[in-house]
Amino acid sequence: MTQPKVALVTGASRGAGAGIARGFGELGYTVYVTGRTVTPGDAKGWDGSVLPGTVAETAQEVTRLGGKGIPVVCDHADDEAVARVFAQIAEEQGRLDVLVNNAAYMHHQLIQQLPFWEKELDAQKILDVGLRSAYVASWHAARMMVAQGSGIIAMTSSFGATCYMHGPAYGAQKAGLDKLAHDMAHDFAGTGVAAVSLWLGPQITERSKIALQTNPEQYAGFLEMAENPEFSAHVIAAIDRAANREDLSGQTLIVAEIAKELGVTDRGNERPSHRAMLGSPRPKNPAAVY
Repeated sequence: MTQPKVALVTGASRGAGAGIARGFGELGYTVYVTGRTVTPGDAKGWDGSVLPGTVAETAQEVTRLGGKGIPVVCDHADDEAVARVFAQIAEEQGRLDVLVNNAAYMHHQLIQQLPFWEKELDAQKILDVGLRSAYVASWHAARMMVAQGSGIIAMTSSFGATCYMHGPAYGAQKAGLDKLAHDMAHDFAGTGVAAVSLWLGPQITERSKIALQTNPEQYAGFLEMAENPEFSAHVIAAIDRAANREDLSGQTLIVAEIAKELGVTDRGNERPSHRAMLGSPRPKNPAAVY
């Protein structure tokens, strides 16, 4: 009997991370769900309201959908706590097939239309939990995956990596994730491990629904084109089994486009790319300097 694939989705108490975890649950994966929220109230929406969602609730949904959800409370700003997550996975499963680096610090002023110097300095914490934390998790995952000769690391990025979106801290974090995947793929060549960065389209999440209410003009028409976050999990799984997997490794991929190429739909729907309006990913660069 084939053993279920094992995935770790970071920052999955709610939002895109929770949806990606659920998506892997739909595919029958064993999913480790990390996050800080044990009881609702830790996170607030853009309007200050309490957001629902905990690591345990996400894990329960994974199990309900056909996988096996395992909640692990973890602050991804704490390197020792992150190390313990990977030690637990190694002990309990003996392998890791998928890492999705999704954890990110969400500042309450993120979507406010203010210049960066008028936002609180704490907005830059997304460079710690969001970029640095992705490197740390990938370091641990790589040691497991290279040893077993297989695995995929995926970054949840966005068009904000090249266009202005939510200010320079957010943009730098997304651009950094793209470069992490690009350079990790160079090091992974010949190991059986792949790394990709994914530009997600607008996501249907708890925060986005609040943003739609608090900024109706800015988010007009949002729900009609937005992606269910489970869609990204299905796309990652398709990339992992794709015949051109090695070529895709190191690329920054627009979820809507690669989904169409690989025959994946979002609940039966194709989603728009937004490339024409927001820009294109940077291509892989074959040059290497040591």
